[in-house]
Amino acid sequence: MYEERFYRGITKPDDLRCYEVRFKETDLLCCTRTDLKSFIEDRLFFYRHQLEEYIRKRTAFGDSLVPIDSDPFAPAIVKEMIEGSARVGVGPMATVAGAIAEFLGRDIGSLTGEYIVENGGDICLKTDRERAVLIYAKDSPFSRKIALRLRGRDKPYGVCTSSGTVGHSLSLGRADAVCIVADSALFADGLATCIGNIVKQKDDIPMAIEKGKVFPGVIGMLIVVGDGLGIWGDLEIIRV
Repeated sequence: MYEERFYRGITKPDDLRCYEVRFKETDLLCCTRTDLKSFIEDRLFFYRHQLEEYIRKRTAFGDSLVPIDSDPFAPAIVKEMIEGSARVGVGPMATVAGAIAEFLGRDIGSLTGEYIVENGGDICLKTDRERAVLIYAKDSPFSRKIALRLRGRDKPYGVCTSSGTVGHSLSLGRADAVCIVADSALFADGLATCIGNIVKQKDDIPMAIEKGKVFPGVIGMLIVVGDGLGIWGDLEIIRV
């Protein structure tokens, strides 16, 4: 069943063409300089097919909540999901939303100078100018009141969020939002899940930040639990 993404209307940039791309459970918001919807639909079908076929042959890839053994013969997206999830100690599917966003970003990068691919709140974006990413954290007083300001740069960002109180994705913790900004959306997705799993209350925020900041490629992180807020890294927070 399609679920309206209530936050999308306030995240669409005016200077890019934005459109939704849907296939089965995957529901994307894509913003590019020109309309690449048909191309993205084809590539999304390609990656979904690869993932579904691999899960059919190796059910542990779809079911495991812990890392699984690597497979040198797997499709590229599968191999990177296995490797990325192993880095942070979660199952491969904890990286799937970020992986699809990142692989689509790679595909369209040569076709558009700037892009945003949002997959269920997990984002891969490349931008020449400042962009703001709104933080949604359910009933927290910080929810939809703060945003991350990202500077333009010549390589993509991955911005991924895990929540124990919002959405359908599995989290073993109770954080309202664990947002990771990294060089890779696939990795940011896995790390957000990893950190989200260990945050049960706001007193866990300092420990969670210490755990997350040691990984190479992490630009920064933001954790919200009720009225508790923790921020680390090269991040600029703005009021909205």
